[in-house]
Amino acid sequence: MSNDNDIRHGRHCVFRIHVHLVFLTKYRRNVFTKAMLDDLRGIFASVCTDFEAELVEFDGEDDHVHLLVNYPPKVAVSVLVNSLKGGSSRVIRKKNYPNLHKKLWGGALWSPSYFAGSCGGAPISVIRQYIEQQQTPH
Repeated sequence: MSNDNDIRHGRHCVFRIHVHLVFLTKYRRNVFTKAMLDDLRGIFASVCTDFEAELVEFDGEDDHVHLLVNYPPKVAVSVLVNSLKGGSSRVIRKKNYPNLHKKLWGGALWSPSYFAGSCGGAPISVIRQYIEQQQTPH
């Protein structure tokens, strides 16, 4: 999407839903290099496309990554996260990066936990005030 204000349309809905995701490496090990992060960007974008979602932004450090994903309401965030983590782990491990197997063992790239935060739109306080000011019929 070219503009943060772009509103998407489904068959029976109009939406603009973003989620901020943070994934940690297993044991919080420092394993990522720039090349690995570049590969992850492509993998995550591909998985998002499969879910009719869009990877809006991606970056990371040596032990974690941040994703900003625009997704449709029919997608459960937990299902999206499982596919993002599972698919990326499989592909990255197949590429045989030199230090990856030394720092991580047992077949897992990611910690089982993750952070997911909704973001975008008006602050909750503004939405609450708007709803409170609705004209209730008598």
